Amino acid sequence: QETAKLLRSQPPRVVEPRGLLYVQQRELAATTPRDGSVSVLGSDDATTCHIVVLRHTGSGATCLTHCDGSDTEAEVSLIMSSVKSLSDPTGCGRLEVHLVGGFNDDRQLSQKLTNQLLRAFDLQPDDVHLATFCVTELNDREEEDLHFPIIYGIAVNVKTAEIYPATFPEKGPDEDLRSARVLTGATLTNIYDAQLEQLHIGPYFWRPFPHVDFWLEQDDEQILQNLSTSPLAEPPHFVSHIRATLTFLKEHPFPARSLFPDSKPRTYRKNQEGLWEQICPHKI
Repeated sequence: QETAKLLRSQPPRVVEPRGLLYVQQRELAATTPRDGSVSVLGSDDATTCHIVVLRHTGSGATCLTHCDGSDTEAEVSLIMSSVKSLSDPTGCGRLEVHLVGGFNDDRQLSQKLTNQLLRAFDLQPDDVHLATFCVTELNDREEEDLHFPIIYGIAVNVKTAEIYPATFPEKGPDEDLRSARVLTGATLTNIYDAQLEQLHIGPYFWRPFPHVDFWLEQDDEQILQNLSTSPLAEPPHFVSHIRATLTFLKEHPFPARSLFPDSKPRTYRKNQEGLWEQICPHKI
């Protein structure tokens, strides 16, 4: 509770894109302090979702993911293997997990996800130490009988292990493409190769989104009420983000043709300014 209180008391910091790897919902990214390109992992816009950070104190290998309860046990297995693959099994240190997000929502989706995550980590054969627990009732604020999360997003500095509340002006690259994948029901995926220091997006495939024109014709309130797990607690840009994602899905009903004609991922690496730059296919 003391750790949660300390985290809640910090105002969110604005994290600029230089050296940042932004993780969207149902994405995972893991790296180590030796990474010359990425120094910060982060995610935000979590209402009933939880942001999970798993770190090995010996190697410094760190994974951040944005979980929504779609398949928690499988997701925790992926989180564990991503950190263990970057750590020396014979080295000293321990695995520490940090759970942040959720609030006392009407449907108790946050509480359900908290329970799922605790159970999934408890079932792991390795010892995992709970270092931060700032979820659901410990991340809840009340205003005029309505409940809201206190922290919507966090960042972790891979070099120093510092975790802090954060917001992100840049959520790219390929923000709409990555959001479209979530809206079509995809499962958790690892988007980063720490050895090559490259971000890999896709290849993703989906069927034409049902009734996309219908949804694009709806007013903001209809989109908020029907496409959010917690309509009253969403950040102000939620509806515009969903509209942009739906528009993207309308423009790309068959991503195999328009986005991934060669079935290869869209690959990015950091340039000298610390910003993501696409690697052209002929340069790979």
